[in-house]
Amino acid sequence: MAYRTTDAGGVGVIRGRVRDGAGAPVPRTAITLLDTAGHQVARATSRADGSYTVDTSERGSLVLIGSAPGYQPQVTTLSVNGVPVSHDIVIHPSTGGLAGTVRGGDGDVLSGALVVATDQRGEVTGSATTGNDGGYRIDDLLPGDYTLSVSAPGHRPTAVPATVSSEGTSCDIQLVVAATLRGTVHTQDGRALDDARVTLIDAVGNVVGTRTTGVDGSYSFADLSSQQYTVIASGYPPVATRITLRGSQDGVDILLTHKEA
Repeated sequence: MAYRTTDAGGVGVIRGRVRDGAGAPVPRTAITLLDTAGHQVARATSRADGSYTVDTSERGSLVLIGSAPGYQPQVTTLSVNGVPVSHDIVIHPSTGGLAGTVRGGDGDVLSGALVVATDQRGEVTGSATTGNDGGYRIDDLLPGDYTLSVSAPGHRPTAVPATVSSEGTSCDIQLVVAATLRGTVHTQDGRALDDARVTLIDAVGNVVGTRTTGVDGSYSFADLSSQQYTVIASGYPPVATRITLRGSQDGVDILLTHKEA
């Protein structure tokens, strides 16, 4: 857009500095001057030290706008009468938001899921609980990188990265259904064996957990992912049973026998 040309009435000057809320200079801020009809009459850019100068032949009430990427624009009305005007601009970082939908492994929306945003220092910056439509929204996040931790009953928790822009960011998340492994340990004659030690080991040899059977010989492992495990029961000579979980599974019974002489 062409600026209005100066006339014989002289040139008015508007000078100042652009700073953020902490007082630091904000270079490369676009400074735009408008008349009361909304026409652009002058434009400038702040320097490395945040200083700016706008020349205009316009007089009267003018609108000065300071805007920079990642900051909320500031709009000020100034009275210009052909003499220098000093005006500093303070702009604050824009706040974006995170919004999206949380779904389960079957693709259905999950209500009541907890979504927590943490910044790069690990500090919690916001949280939300999904509604009946599975949707969530976390407002007032400064632009930058975050980690979203999501948990819901009956599902494996997950964490995903998200980059927030000043315009806001959409991030949909899908959780995997948590599997449960249950069974009993009993002797050869069918008697439930309490106080037996049951250890669960994943496919790469990591111990997932250890349980001690109750008076009815039962044991349970919850919050598991669907993969291959090895169940080891001891108390008598140990017995190892390999199982592949594809969702929850009950009735993984283990038979322990006395050690033969």
